[in-house]
Amino acid sequence: MPILEIKNLNLSFHSNDEYYQALHNINLELEKGQMLALVGESGCGKTITAMSILKLLAPNAKITSGEIIYQGKNILCLNEKEMQHIRGKEISLIPQDPMTSLNPLYTIGSQLLEVIEIHQNLKGKEAEKIAIDVLEQVKIPNAKERLKSYPHEFSGGMRQRVVIAMAIACKSKIIIADEPTTALDVTVQAQVMELLKEIQKDLGTSFIFISHDFGLVYEAADTVAVMYGGHVVEKALASELFKNPKHPYTQALLKALPDFNSVKLGAIEGYPPSIKDRITGCPFEKRCSKRMEICTSKFPNYINIDSSQVACFLYS
Repeated sequence: MPILEIKNLNLSFHSNDEYYQALHNINLELEKGQMLALVGESGCGKTITAMSILKLLAPNAKITSGEIIYQGKNILCLNEKEMQHIRGKEISLIPQDPMTSLNPLYTIGSQLLEVIEIHQNLKGKEAEKIAIDVLEQVKIPNAKERLKSYPHEFSGGMRQRVVIAMAIACKSKIIIADEPTTALDVTVQAQVMELLKEIQKDLGTSFIFISHDFGLVYEAADTVAVMYGGHVVEKALASELFKNPKHPYTQALLKALPDFNSVKLGAIEGYPPSIKDRITGCPFEKRCSKRMEICTSKFPNYINIDSSQVACFLYS
């Protein structure tokens, strides 16, 4: 049984007396100990899907239908007090930029201890021991001394490790990693991804990994969901998706990756749709070289092929 299920999730934004749909019938499953990657261009719906799980949405965002089932409970039916018991303890977030989530006026130790005290109901030496243990677990040297340091005294990679330590301090069952390596150089990226894989293996933690970097996804993910225009257009085992992508958008994304054997990059002509565009068919239709007449009027049903599930009329 999956630890998390998203069923027919629809979300809209309210602006100027109108509602604009941002997510369309999102269906995803996350198994225990699995890393599910959400990939796609900026604005495709990756982050808003993840923030719906935590119910951390903008005031003008509204989930119009669907369910998010976590351990048998529909998160969307929980009130704010009930959600506070889940956020940070059961489901944690690693944001893109750790400087936006770490308070520059407080030491790393005070911020880490606050998380432990709130969610584990521990104080004093017990809480401090856990804080030191998790800093050591994420390979921060001189952990006890570094509790007294402020965020600006850490490098970008070390700040990201602190945020990861906060996520695992309460033994969260699910960690949402939203572009966790975006601001880091290549060598630090590799170190952070290796750390996430160790946490996944050693603690049995499930991950939702949001990224636009297919190289990182290839190395880390177990399953991949490709999003476009607020839709999931393809889901597959990572090994299958990279070997044999089905959807024309997935194929185009992979062709756009740098290839050392070629000086020419494959480009996807045109631009992704805006949520203000009223699209009745496939959202990728205008940029797709394989489009058919039916693509303009109807979103395709999902077709199961091998380990993949793809929404494309090419296969129906």
